[in-house]
Amino acid sequence: MTTVLLVEDSLTETELLTQYLIQAGIFVVSATNCEEARVLLRSQKPDLVLLDVMLPGESGFELCRELKIHTSTSCIPVVLCSTKGTNVDKLWGSMLGANAYLPKPVQQDELADTVLRLTAS
Repeated sequence: MTTVLLVEDSLTETELLTQYLIQAGIFVVSATNCEEARVLLRSQKPDLVLLDVMLPGESGFELCRELKIHTSTSCIPVVLCSTKGTNVDKLWGSMLGANAYLPKPVQQDELADTVLRLTAS
């Protein structure tokens, strides 16, 4: 079963995105900030990281860059998900190594399609 690490500080967004992913047959592990995500990544390797950009403390951009430069996590696809959906934000995410960028509010079909596409290989 595909496992997604969801890093999202909003309880409402976490519940909604988790519901979308579960309905697509995906197992979800969640964290509310970058430090919690790092702890989870030490004990398990998800198939994909779904990462909010606006987080308390460090931003999702910073964690994305970190994941992509470390050999132990560089092969894990990262999908950035944010209300910051400008072309500049998308470009910045791409430059940091994100595999996809989904603007909020996230559409259920688009989320499922993106996760399944990136974890299919």
